[in-house]
Amino acid sequence: MANNYVFNDVLPVAPLKIAALESCRDLAEKVNNHIVEFRRHDAEELRRRQMDLNYRGYNVDSYLLPCGCPRFGTGEAKGVIQESIRGADLYAMVDVTNYSIPYTVCGYTNHMSPDDHYQDLKRIIGASVATAHRVNVIMPFLYEGRQHKRSKRESLDCAVALQELVEMGIANFITFDAHDPRVQNAIPLHGFDNFMPTYQFVKTLFTHDKSLRIDKDHLMVISPDEGAMHRAVYLANNLGVDMGMFYKRRDYSRVIDGRNPIVAHEFLGASVEGKTVLIIDDMISSGESMLDTARELKDRKAAKVVICCTFGLFTSGLGKFDEFYHKGYIDYVVTTNLNYRPQALLDREWYLEADMSKYIAAIVNSLNHDVPIGATLVPTEKIQKLVRRYQADGYEYFQTIV
Repeated sequence: MANNYVFNDVLPVAPLKIAALESCRDLAEKVNNHIVEFRRHDAEELRRRQMDLNYRGYNVDSYLLPCGCPRFGTGEAKGVIQESIRGADLYAMVDVTNYSIPYTVCGYTNHMSPDDHYQDLKRIIGASVATAHRVNVIMPFLYEGRQHKRSKRESLDCAVALQELVEMGIANFITFDAHDPRVQNAIPLHGFDNFMPTYQFVKTLFTHDKSLRIDKDHLMVISPDEGAMHRAVYLANNLGVDMGMFYKRRDYSRVIDGRNPIVAHEFLGASVEGKTVLIIDDMISSGESMLDTARELKDRKAAKVVICCTFGLFTSGLGKFDEFYHKGYIDYVVTTNLNYRPQALLDREWYLEADMSKYIAAIVNSLNHDVPIGATLVPTEKIQKLVRRYQADGYEYFQTIV
């Protein structure tokens, strides 16, 4: 373990506690295990340096807080904290996309929606904010993040939710790859951190594909639309390769499933013939746009098509991805473990997972110590170091660090 996790004489602002809602429990357990490992290493390193670390609750077996949101027969619920958190630095973790959790309403079975998860988060905050030293929210998929701006007579759900959480007393809001991070302007005087999974994507790709060649002749980064341009530009610049983008021509006279249907994809960029192309975006929802982009690239004679998306939602199922994989339009799909993934997805041969748990653990550990997180927010140096090691040592190096 690298020594950059040791904070020497910097003490935490308060004892650490992680309140994992049921929707995010698996990820929170992995995060907790990493923090336990970090802090055990801290304690050993500080002892080796003959520095004493005496701090209540610093090096413990678990930082997970027993909590829950039991429901009444009517479907109403309450937040319950099962131990004292007076003076604690609390991190509440929630996955608003987890549709796998059922609950009963007057004998009928419902599945929890993003609205239900958001209400449960508020219940846990309401049960803890009065006594905790600080309450922070980790919401990987930003609730209502796609409804971040008003174009006509519409609600501004994401901005309202952020303001509501701030008014309840949270200190920091942490999310990943927000659809439009400018929504933080709704709470300009409070903490809002938006982290990107670019480093984890690069590491997963290098680990999985030993034939990947990082140069302009063999690799290209593609933005599927103008909205994902900044992600593609950042990755392409760090890898030192070209990028291209697709412009989605839409029919603005019609609205289908809440959006204007796409008429055609127009490609802007150099030739992709014979190259491995990385399509990068924030989410796969139905996947229709992403699959159309992949097919267009294969029709332009791309050698490999790799899809990298932070959130794999697959709202229309996996059948179309299976079909495109067997037809050769896509080679594999990489998403993170920041949102719920059904076992059927994990079993697909075309699916790869970029594990974000260690990254989240480093974020929580740093914030708990109130140390700067600039390098974590923008991991440019880490990505470039990874590229240099891959080019110098090849795939064998990555076999030793996985």
